Amino acid sequence: MIKQDKLTKINLYDKFNAAFVSLITPEMSELNKVRRQNNYSKQPTLKQPFEMPLEFVSIDGVKIRMAKSVIDSEQKETIVLLSAFPHTIVAYSPIWEKLKGDYNLYTYDLPGFGASETKTEYMSFKFQGNFLNTFLKHFNIENAHLVAPDVGMASALSYVINHKNNIKSLMIGDGPATLPTLEPSIMKKMVRSSFWRTMFVIAGSGALIESAKNLGNVRYVPNKYEISDYKKAHKGKVANAMKWFKKYPKALKEIDQNLENIQIPTKIFWGEYEAILYTENGINLNKRMPNSELEIFENCGHFVYQDDYPRFIKLIQHWVEKHK
Repeated sequence: MIKQDKLTKINLYDKFNAAFVSLITPEMSELNKVRRQNNYSKQPTLKQPFEMPLEFVSIDGVKIRMAKSVIDSEQKETIVLLSAFPHTIVAYSPIWEKLKGDYNLYTYDLPGFGASETKTEYMSFKFQGNFLNTFLKHFNIENAHLVAPDVGMASALSYVINHKNNIKSLMIGDGPATLPTLEPSIMKKMVRSSFWRTMFVIAGSGALIESAKNLGNVRYVPNKYEISDYKKAHKGKVANAMKWFKKYPKALKEIDQNLENIQIPTKIFWGEYEAILYTENGINLNKRMPNSELEIFENCGHFVYQDDYPRFIKLIQHWVEKHK
């Protein structure tokens, strides 16, 4: 279940470090301007998450946290949602609540991210793609639709490139795209600077979560349950997470050189106000993938599935019904 007896809060140390990150991030001025226009406040958008059937399972020796809701595996469409960083699958709760009555749903925290266990060997695009293949086979999931923002996007693309599959459609965005990649300052620090990766490790999970909120949301305000879950889930895992970013440039080359070969119907989504990976990445990706459509989420930041979750729900519904 999502509710927690003892919540973990963002403390002064977390806020101080996140404030420093904001201070050295040029994109913050525009994000703050948009927030003021949106009357952004400290009041959470939702008082608490909707319930999700969270559980821990071990699949092929990898312990993950996941949730599933199967209403009719034969007649209903199946949707698999992959987690973003540094969120957890709890971030999907409003989407889950709306879709669970009409679709079979699966979601999991990627190995090495969220509340799933972490090991050095998990932190690569290829491992994540291989694990997605294992996950789908483990639950006998066929003809599914993949929803994969952020780091989940790398997993989904690696999977469809390297594995024989019967995926019906992809919904990907705000993640690793084409070369040359267009990176705002914070992404450059994580990808290209060992010094800054070390600084993020020292700052810890709380500063990471607070920074992600500052850089990734311009409309949605996470509630205390979400924040607590994100911080707890990533405690002690930031160092390993940074290894994923260190491998990012090399891993992206394999994705880039195979984009034209992906024939699966693909909906690409991107936030208008991106401070993690510029919107131009989504535009370039749309040009490269032969069977894709691009949807820009106006007045949204990096986490579009939160910032405008009602529209994101409609995107999933319309896209899945179109590609049944």
